[in-house]
Amino acid sequence: MKDTIRLFVAARLPQDLTNYLVQAREAYAQPAIREVPEQNLHLTLFFIGNVPATEEANIRQKLAEVAQRHQPFTLALEQLEPGPKPRSPRLIWARFRQLEAFAQLSLDLTQVLAEVPPRQEKFIPHVTLCRFRKDLPAPKDLPVVAPAEEILYPVPALALWQSQLASPHPIYTVVEEFPLGYRSSKSTKATQPV
Repeated sequence: MKDTIRLFVAARLPQDLTNYLVQAREAYAQPAIREVPEQNLHLTLFFIGNVPATEEANIRQKLAEVAQRHQPFTLALEQLEPGPKPRSPRLIWARFRQLEAFAQLSLDLTQVLAEVPPRQEKFIPHVTLCRFRKDLPAPKDLPVVAPAEEILYPVPALALWQSQLASPHPIYTVVEEFPLGYRSSKSTKATQPV
């Protein structure tokens, strides 16, 4: 429908981290695994889904308020691995170490944006790198790729993203970015595809 938009909340990745992840995921190159386009890589925070376009301003206001309540934080990369369930994975993700600041931000976003009260869940900081193709048998015996040295990922802001369904991959656009801990009515707007 024209008057609905598909939105999610995520953080951008710095280019050096993107470069590492794109190179490291080559360990999973095979026909049954489809890579997420480099420009679509992001740190997942909350998937909103399809909403009326008239709701966008309200969502932006909520995100600005959430961002003000949280300080910037730094994640440490744990490893690349099949997930989210090790026994029945459906994707390859880069999983970061658990961090209370990330969990609190994710919980706040869920409580503010979810239509129904959230059940207790574990918030795992991650970047989805590849997805398993549904038309081919699921790949087996996939490796776990750990970085040779510590890789840190500073997260200074969250952003509202729009997803437009397209083939072969959706097109993601950053609608507006909200610096964490920044007490001002101003935020960083960006409408270019990322």
